[in-house]
Amino acid sequence: MPTFRIAPSILSADFARLGEEVRNVVAAGADIIHFDVMDNHYVPNLTIGPLVCQAIRPHVQAPIDVHLMVKPVDRIIPDFAQAGANIITFHPEASEHIDRTLQLIRDNGCKAGLVFNPATPLHYLDHVMDKLDIILLMSVNPGFGGQSFIREALKKIAAVRQRIDASGRDIMLEVDGGIKVENIAEVAKAGADTFVAGSAIFGKPDYKAIIDAMRNELAKA
Repeated sequence: MPTFRIAPSILSADFARLGEEVRNVVAAGADIIHFDVMDNHYVPNLTIGPLVCQAIRPHVQAPIDVHLMVKPVDRIIPDFAQAGANIITFHPEASEHIDRTLQLIRDNGCKAGLVFNPATPLHYLDHVMDKLDIILLMSVNPGFGGQSFIREALKKIAAVRQRIDASGRDIMLEVDGGIKVENIAEVAKAGADTFVAGSAIFGKPDYKAIIDAMRNELAKA
């Protein structure tokens, strides 16, 4: 049985009460805090930077998983590492030298990963599996919360799971976009072990009830 991790995305949290929100969601059973960084350049929308990561770091022991939707990406990586990030992922299209960027993340003491948009091919994985701690597959197009799950992503999840298993490496397989109680088991069956959920958790009054319901579904996978 794989270890399943639930990673609420603070993109959907109440930003006026962010410290309280991350404390509450971890108390409700979250494993990871997912931190979406958008630059209004690589993706539409402008969100949060290292100062916010630094501000929430003292509130939780849980790992902070920073998803960089920014281009160029190398410049900001050390800032997030110093701000308390534990995991940093980026899009291969946003880096001129993917291998170097992965090494930069690790050199700054964080776990490193690549992110694939729904239509981004997986061939970027061919030569860097030895530098990956995590692979994040987007099941929506990045830039906005609250979108619907793109079902084609299930095939991609299965394909990445095969690559990870063939590599023999301990690489997390994270999925982000439209994850909710109703589809989390299906996503797990395809091969994912880490699940980002934003509005499905923060959009509800009882975080623990939703996370418990997700775990019940995962137990069936």
